[in-house]
Amino acid sequence: MTQNYPDSTQIHPIPAHPRVCFLKNVVKSPNIIVGDYTYYDDPMEPENFERNVLYHFGTDRLIIGKFCAIATGVKFIMNGANHSLEGISTYPFPIFGAGWEGEMDKLMNLPDRGDTVVGHDVWLGYESIVMPGVKIGNGAIVAAKSVVVKDVPAYTIVGGNPAQLIKQRFGDEEIALLEQIAWWDWDLDKMTRNLPYIMGNDVRALCQAK
Repeated sequence: MTQNYPDSTQIHPIPAHPRVCFLKNVVKSPNIIVGDYTYYDDPMEPENFERNVLYHFGTDRLIIGKFCAIATGVKFIMNGANHSLEGISTYPFPIFGAGWEGEMDKLMNLPDRGDTVVGHDVWLGYESIVMPGVKIGNGAIVAAKSVVVKDVPAYTIVGGNPAQLIKQRFGDEEIALLEQIAWWDWDLDKMTRNLPYIMGNDVRALCQAK
């Protein structure tokens, strides 16, 4: 039987353009979880995507859903970047030792905002930055060079520093329907049959897809 869709286990799904990489096949950290068909586009070693996940020293996870498009230079700042805000100074004196290590207990309770979660079918624009613990909803778009410091609702467009709501992509009722049908979880045969609807803008037609 002929397969009518791309192989999600390929590292470079477009042989003529090795800058595009299906991330699930190259991430090594057990705390980075990526769904099928999510790609990273970078002319410089896209397979080394983990270099863009910064300060990932703890157990917090970066979870990225299926069918996401991640542009060149997108960065994820993880909880290891946090400094204590309890004292007058935020400088981490004890890590340098040589007499300063006595206050190490003051570095043990750093702010932890939990896992960073990117939903399905999210587009992260060029050199955007996602801060620790942020949740980005399904179908959201983050404009180029934005700094995302708070949660992004599903099917919205945000941009700026800090990123602010630009517009909602669909009405509330349509967004609820899209969340309910979750086309990214369909089997690939059904998804392939219905690409005209998935790539179109008629939500109700997509909901009636067989």
